[in-house]
Amino acid sequence: MKSIEELLEVMARLRSRDNGCPWDVEQNFSTIAPYTIEEAYEVADAIDRADMDGLRDELGDLLFQVVFHARMAEEEGSFDFEDVVRGIVEKMTRRHPHVFGSAQERAAGPAKGAWEQIKAAERAAREKTVSDSALDDVAHALPALKRAYKLGKRASSAGFDWPDTQGVRAKIQEEMAEVSAAECGGMQQDIEDELGDLLFAVVNLARHLRVDPEAALTGANRKFEKRFRSMEKGVQDSGKRIGDLSLEALDTRWREAKKAP
Repeated sequence: MKSIEELLEVMARLRSRDNGCPWDVEQNFSTIAPYTIEEAYEVADAIDRADMDGLRDELGDLLFQVVFHARMAEEEGSFDFEDVVRGIVEKMTRRHPHVFGSAQERAAGPAKGAWEQIKAAERAAREKTVSDSALDDVAHALPALKRAYKLGKRASSAGFDWPDTQGVRAKIQEEMAEVSAAECGGMQQDIEDELGDLLFAVVNLARHLRVDPEAALTGANRKFEKRFRSMEKGVQDSGKRIGDLSLEALDTRWREAKKAP
């Protein structure tokens, strides 16, 4: 596509040692990675706001990040943008035999668990240099909730999981008790450790209930913000500030905000 070729040329000129942009030239994978993550979040934000014009722009910014990384890899002789595209085309074709496979595979339709089985086979086929763990390739840079979800899912695929939600609920109660014990002990690091275990258990409950914990918490954040702003406005309209009201009065206004559509 001509537009992609133009974008690749723009990136090449920006990275030119002779007449490129000094800022772009001095960047490396590590310095660009935070921008890549930020652009992905901005894509998600545009989707959340149903802002299609914004989504178009943010997808362009995210694509530019892909091109940036590919250009730096090409400069050091590792791979180029074509390799990136070829790799994802091959991967998606391989992982969708019910779409791209034989006539028999297409007729059979998508098999339950096939996606994870194919991914597991891909991991097994890769040369392992350090370890051969079921948890390999779960990115460390993922948001903590998302990474916890993926770690639990990967462990489950290896056979390490509770059989149902009852076991997870019992684990949450156990972790709650350990948080209380750590709180009584007064050691901040112990409290943090136990709270982490509790959060991890809650994420596992979400996984068993087939709920994305990141999406669930995002929804809860949105709901809290809407209700708090409503309560805040009500207080301000009465000529007061939140700090002027007692907790009991604030609780009453909070309950009123919860009833609002």
